[in-house]
Amino acid sequence: MRQLTQRYQTKLIIHSQADIAEAVDADGLHVASADIASLAHIRTWLGNQNISLSASCHSAAELAAAAQAGADWATLSPVFPTTSHPGLPHLGMPAFRELAGQAALPVIALGGIDEANAAQLAGMPVAVISAILDAENPEAVARNLARIIHSGA
Repeated sequence: MRQLTQRYQTKLIIHSQADIAEAVDADGLHVASADIASLAHIRTWLGNQNISLSASCHSAAELAAAAQAGADWATLSPVFPTTSHPGLPHLGMPAFRELAGQAALPVIALGGIDEANAAQLAGMPVAVISAILDAENPEAVARNLARIIHSGA
């Protein structure tokens, strides 16, 4: 993965495994909300002030904790209902906008984002998983989502 991300000049962010992030010289490490408090210790252990640290957040309290712990950015989810977590509550756009706007760090929208609702996030940073992975033509869906989010239409 490191070789591919370098070849295509993109970032490699490892989820939760600081030892793997260190071993492959990753650009970032992303942790689950349960591990937010460990971010300062992770940064010290890694000994690399340039690595980007981020956290999964689901509330104002978690966003504040992530900022306090030294996260560089956070995902805030789920914005919309998700196929990966069916039946769980979601934030909706008004709550997402309010929480992201009040956060002390950059926030990336995540959760249930697809071609039908992406225009609501126009101009905002987003991360998409299921809409692309579950697509019959992932490249076409990814390109269309990027177009929608960048243009708002």
